[in-house]
Amino acid sequence: MTDDHTPADEETELTAEAVLANLEALRSENAAMKDQLLRVAAEAENTKRRAEREANDARAYAIQKFARDLLGVADNLSRALAAQPADNGDSAVKTFVVGVEMTEKALQSAFEQNGLKKVDPAKGEKFDPHMHQAVMEQPSDEVAGGSVIQTLQAGYELFGRIVRPAMVAVAAKGSGPAAQPTEGANPYAGGEGDSGAAVDRRA
Repeated sequence: MTDDHTPADEETELTAEAVLANLEALRSENAAMKDQLLRVAAEAENTKRRAEREANDARAYAIQKFARDLLGVADNLSRALAAQPADNGDSAVKTFVVGVEMTEKALQSAFEQNGLKKVDPAKGEKFDPHMHQAVMEQPSDEVAGGSVIQTLQAGYELFGRIVRPAMVAVAAKGSGPAAQPTEGANPYAGGEGDSGAAVDRRA
């Protein structure tokens, strides 16, 4: 026997190389198809989530216009309670006021059950342009500049989205409580270079 390859051996080697080449091509094609399938699946999942989110938003904010229309009713009830007489011995008036209070509480409860919450910033709260609307600015010696002095009209938000901003008065820049003297400090002390006390040297 010799080491020379016969035509049959050469044909076998070529066939093996072709099989390996085809196998590698099939593996590459399989990897590409798998990657494409994963991309399609991810896109389908994103589309599904987007559709669900949009449907949820549509359901959640369907009552937005209706809620905005009811805010006027809530405002009128608040004004009616604010205008009630301080001391009134008339039992009929007291009963009427109690009825208005109960109506306002029922309305606010219905608002909260449907995701509509009141935005009523407290005095001294930092002004938030996303939730508040400044209708006036004035100096204040009680709160720092850029803080709420007074809420003129409560706002409302629906599931985190502002339906109506709270109308507020804001402290002007430079406002704030006056600096108080440090406890134990000499209130008559002068500025730099001053000894802190006036001495009569005429004696």
